[in-house]
Amino acid sequence: MSSDLRYFVIIVGCGRLGSYIANKLSHSGHSVVVIDSRESAFNALSSEYSGFRLEGDATEFDVLKQAKTDQADVLIATTHEDNVNVMVAQVAKKLFHVPRVMARVFDLKREKVYHHLGIETVSPTLIAGDVFLESITTSPIAKREGIGL
Repeated sequence: MSSDLRYFVIIVGCGRLGSYIANKLSHSGHSVVVIDSRESAFNALSSEYSGFRLEGDATEFDVLKQAKTDQADVLIATTHEDNVNVMVAQVAKKLFHVPRVMARVFDLKREKVYHHLGIETVSPTLIAGDVFLESITTSPIAKREGIGL
């Protein structure tokens, strides 16, 4: 995200990933709302976090409405539940008309469904797998032995 533009971003899930993204975006001057069903999850936010915290279930329409999802530039669903992420992302896209919607997806089989719905995805499984595979093929041992995948 360009440092010149300021976005209004809603992040669903305040675990390690959600809080990391929220802290970085807030520090960069973006407006951020983090939604999580557990109040204790907000402890992961840094003391410099200047955004809003909203305790509630993001699968409930009223919670998304309270977060002003209709005004968001971006919504990122980062919970550990693929079903929650796709549901929230789909509601944000179709009912609140959020221009950019992204969701974390663990089950690679679901990724096609997300894309069909117009939802960008990030798969920790795919990213970690690719890093491991790249590491294998670029290691000194692989180069010395001529190992490739």
